[in-house]
Order: sequence, then C-alpha cells, then structure tokens
Amino acid sequence: MAPRRFTDIVHCRHPIVAAPMGAVSGGRLAAAVSAAGGFGLVGGGYTRDRAWLERELDLARDMAKVGVGFITWSAAAQPDHVDLVLERRPKAIMLSFGDPAPIAAKAQRAGIAVICQVQTVAMARDAVSKGADVIVAQGTEAGGHGAACATLPLVPAVVDAVGDKVPVLAAGGIADGRGLAAAWALGADGVLLGTRFYAADEALVHPAAKQKVVTEDGAATVRGSAVDLIRGYHWPASFTIRTLVNDFVQRWNGREDDLARELATEMPRYAAAAEAGDFDHAAVIVGEAAGLVHDVLPAGDIVRRIAQEAADVVARLAVR
Repeated sequence: MAPRRFTDIVHCRHPIVAAPMGAVSGGRLAAAVSAAGGFGLVGGGYTRDRAWLERELDLARDMAKVGVGFITWSAAAQPDHVDLVLERRPKAIMLSFGDPAPIAAKAQRAGIAVICQVQTVAMARDAVSKGADVIVAQGTEAGGHGAACATLPLVPAVVDAVGDKVPVLAAGGIADGRGLAAAWALGADGVLLGTRFYAADEALVHPAAKQKVVTEDGAATVRGSAVDLIRGYHWPASFTIRTLVNDFVQRWNGREDDLARELATEMPRYAAAAEAGDFDHAAVIVGEAAGLVHDVLPAGDIVRRIAQEAADVVARLAVR
C-alpha cells in the first residue's frame, strides 16, 4: 500500500505531483492533474506579469485542490504575487531555491502547506527547520534548474535525514509507474514529475517542443548556463539548467563569456526562435526522463497510467 502522509496533507488520491514549471504549468494542467487524483501545481516561476498569474489561477478553478510553485528569490522580489496567491487559498505553496523562511512563514500563518524542493541533505534539514511540511528531493537528472547529486542516492539520504519529520517526494529522472514504485522503495512518499507533464495536452508548451520530448531520449540532455544567460536570468553557479541539446546549446554552453559579449545580437535571435517554435535554437527544458516519454497525452491519463503502473509493479514484486 502506498504511503499516505503526503496525500493526507494535500488531500489527493495518488502521490503524483506535477512540477510547477514556469510558463509551462498553467491552471488547466494543475486542475487536470488534481481532478485525476494527483496534485497539480501552477508554475509561478519568474512571471513578472500579474495578469498572467491571475488568469492561470482562475483557470485552476478550485484552488483548494491545487498548489502554486515559486522560485523563492523571484517571489521575494514580487511580494504582491505571493500575497495574491495566498489570498486565493491554495492547498499548498512550493518553494524552490533560496531561503524559504519568509514566504513559508506567511503561508503557515494562512494555514497553507509548504513544500520545499532541495538538492542536498543540508538543504532538506534547513527547509524542515524553517517550516517545510513536505520535502522534494530533486536529483540532477531533472529538467530545468538543479544541482549535482543524483536521485538514487539523494532520495534515501534525505529520507534518512528528515523523513521521520515530514514526507519526502522524489524528483529527477522519473516519468512512469516504475519510477513511482522505485521512489517508494527508497523511502519516499511519492514523486514530483516535470518532463512527463511537459508533454501533456494541457501544458503551455509549443507543440513542436512536445514532439521534441517524444522523439529524443535522456542522453540528449545536458546541464549548462547559456540558456539562462540568453534569457536574462542570473543564477548561482551551483545551479545549472538541464535542457535538450540543440544548436544553441552546442554552440554556447561553456562559452558563456563569449555569449555575454554577443547578447545584443543573440537575445533577439533567441526570442524570435522561441516565438516561431524553432527548437533547434530555443530551449526545450526537460530532463533525462525524456527517454521515457513516448506520447503526448491528457494530464489525467498520465496520472492514471502512472498510478496503475506503480500498482502493477508492487503486485508483481509481492508474488516473487
């Protein structure tokens, strides 16, 4: 039987969480995941557009069944966005990177659960000390921003460190029910998935980017910082971004100093490529689990498939 601590906190059936991918995880995706028994998160990300956030929260419909995720230092610079979300009373807020304490305290005062994503055991302990109700242990296989420790050793180490206090979700390189069953075996209560839901019908992603995920595999991804630089984002060196390899990444990863001198030319070119759906140049921000994604599906079907696959794996193991 699946652990119940996480599902009891957010009142969902399946411990399957859709990551709050910035500009990808909108209200329709979050609502569809939660309606299927998982837990959906709207991606607050870097959004500087309050109107976008308001619209996506409206599309999520019942905020008591979904959550909202923020990059912590971006949210700290936009307290009105945090206040807007707290006023809508989501079931949970997820905080990734940076110090969670100020926003976590506000969420706790509002009676909203706090999920903190971490990349090390030390970060997990710190997050729990600052009020995290749930920890996401994110391995380097994950798409988007992350650090250096792999999922397989990180998850049980985090469980050993804080699992007696709070439930732990595994993230990074997981896209199906086998990954969920493996997370249970490592001591986690469930999983948080980004790449698999990037290729959901409801994801706010160009169709060509979704097809890239379906046709590529995990070996076609790489970590670097050129994609952040070209988009005008400044991250600590300890956090790189995993994307599919494309012409842009091959040209500029490892040559960020050269790219910085060419931004006046390269930034408009990159923006035009993203607008046109040219993903030989614009980034497809997914992780090594791309090799496990073979189709674009409604988010609800993804949740139900993963839940059934995990149940089947556990049943098979039980009779061996």
